[in-house]
Amino acid sequence: MPTPPYTLAEPGVSAALTRMFEAAARDDETVARLRNDRPQDWGSRTAQELADAAQEIYMPVSADGGKLLYNLVRATRPANVVEFGTSYGISTLHLAAAVRDNGTGRVVTTEMSRTKAASARETFAATGLDDVITVLEGDALQTLAGLGQPVGFLFLDGWKDLCLPVLRLLEPYIAPGTLVVADDVDLPDLGPYLDHVRDTANGYHSVTFPVEDGLEISCRL
Repeated sequence: MPTPPYTLAEPGVSAALTRMFEAAARDDETVARLRNDRPQDWGSRTAQELADAAQEIYMPVSADGGKLLYNLVRATRPANVVEFGTSYGISTLHLAAAVRDNGTGRVVTTEMSRTKAASARETFAATGLDDVITVLEGDALQTLAGLGQPVGFLFLDGWKDLCLPVLRLLEPYIAPGTLVVADDVDLPDLGPYLDHVRDTANGYHSVTFPVEDGLEISCRL
């Protein structure tokens, strides 16, 4: 019996993920340094200003969270995976590996930081997954406004206060049975989003998956 495809284990992909997870492990140190170097009130900045200020911070999905994303995409076999918040591409690689192993589909991902978007593109090319990934650079509320196609799987991991606006923007393209996943349920800014998807009157059935800071997995009703 031939060995089934498992792109996450390919040397180039595995090495890229290891490198980025190791760099992300230093995020707390990076945040402390940036706040010390730039003591301005981060809370008063625009999303673009925050993205530029945080361009050195990886802010990744956890290793187990990435594995869960891979499994969910493999199981649901969506034609179009949409991600809000590429960062350096850790979660994107998990999503794209699942798409590649399914033999069908694409990943459309968004990133506001030019530095992060450029680095992610280099990583995607180096791993050979760039042919199934489209990076939309800029404000996701603008870049995704012209998507105009069904969303088969949605992963929300950008600025938490923008997760609900992004979801509402894409809701007309989310069919019943589609999974919507959001990272970091413990962060206060995600509260309005969680209130929305946890109320079945809004058309979702939602469950929290307890991995790292928590993933909220919601099924469109």
